[in-house]
Amino acid sequence: MKTHSVHVCRECGTTSPRWVGRCPGCSAWNTLDEEKATTRSSPTGARASTIALHTIDGDHEKRLSTGVAELDRVLGGGLLSGSTTLLFGEPGVGKSTLALMSLRALALRSASVLLIGAEESAGQVAQRARRLGPVPEGLEVATTTSVATAMELIEERRPQVCVIDSISAMNDEDLSSVAGSVPQVRNAAERLCTLAKATGTALILVGHVTKDGELAGPRALEHLVDTVVRIEGDRYGTLRVVRALKHRFGPTGEVGLLEMVNEGLRDLPDRAMALGSDGPDVPGVVFTVTNDGSRSFLVEVQALVASSSGSPRRVAHQVSSQRLSLMLAVLEARCDIDVSVCDVFSATAGGIAATEPGVDLALALAVASAAADFSISRSLVAVGEVGLAGELRAVSGLTRRVREAQRLGATTVIVPTAGELDAVAGVTVVRCPTLVEAIAVARASTS
Repeated sequence: MKTHSVHVCRECGTTSPRWVGRCPGCSAWNTLDEEKATTRSSPTGARASTIALHTIDGDHEKRLSTGVAELDRVLGGGLLSGSTTLLFGEPGVGKSTLALMSLRALALRSASVLLIGAEESAGQVAQRARRLGPVPEGLEVATTTSVATAMELIEERRPQVCVIDSISAMNDEDLSSVAGSVPQVRNAAERLCTLAKATGTALILVGHVTKDGELAGPRALEHLVDTVVRIEGDRYGTLRVVRALKHRFGPTGEVGLLEMVNEGLRDLPDRAMALGSDGPDVPGVVFTVTNDGSRSFLVEVQALVASSSGSPRRVAHQVSSQRLSLMLAVLEARCDIDVSVCDVFSATAGGIAATEPGVDLALALAVASAAADFSISRSLVAVGEVGLAGELRAVSGLTRRVREAQRLGATTVIVPTAGELDAVAGVTVVRCPTLVEAIAVARASTS
């Protein structure tokens, strides 16, 4: 074997024999890191074999439930043996707690589980586990940052599920780079993924995010694993959203809802439990319904228009700042509502992002309500995309949105004229072709 140096892009994995400022693969700047590569001097002589695809039974694999219903929803029913799942999120959002909850639930069902902690001591892990409830006897923990030691433990114990917390802290002594570097993270993930497939262990790797909110480490890490799950939420709030960004064994886009409580994370199958509000009608508050995965959620959109003491500010929290700017322009040009000299603040209640185009109408109505100082009935829901000409455009899943609004107590739903919509009993559907007409309907709903 011969060892030589190569430069690998941390974003796309492209290799280069020498360092260059711009990656030849993805055109990113300053992303090439030097690594030591080993090449074989001669072929190994191993022969490949083939198998007829129709003779393989692909339906015999059974999923192992994690014991957390909302996580199972995202995973399509649970974990598969030999699979690797990457769980990542911001610090303090609940990654370690969610992974430990799954191991605890599995151990209570007599499944063999193992937690390899690379960032916490065994005492810290035990303290965290006790907050979740009684600790089952089958829940074992080992603390090490060595990849070789972790692999020996997995090979010896052969657990059904193993959690590595976290992959960024694992270190391969055969590499000269420091722990947490791109070569270390990728090499550790490659070796652990290979071992998981060989032993049939369902592996969960806990990862971190960068300051930009993206997964820390090389982008190649996402291609190595079978499933990428992100847990989102305001660390100062209680609501958490679990989302599958990649899933080789099922559809992506499915979401799960959890609530952070003193005892850990709790399933929250109905979002209305967290976002319901019984306050009085006030200007700047409008409800809408968003579609996320196979679920529809009621969202409260809020806006505040205030006098500006200097350059007008536009602040958007959990809503798209670009769509807010677009709505302000449309309101001024098409609806004669000018807030160019005012500060405009917009947000959603409950800490859940609502950035899809179907939120446009509710956002525009909230700003119009706050600027003109009229309140909109809390039993009214607005759904639709707003175009630059002030027209309302159809959105996907309109029937599902209206049904969810009716289920949660809405009596009136404003929707675009275009778009297929089945009849929904118990709610009045008002179709409006333009934003001007929608504002008139909303103003008339004032109680």
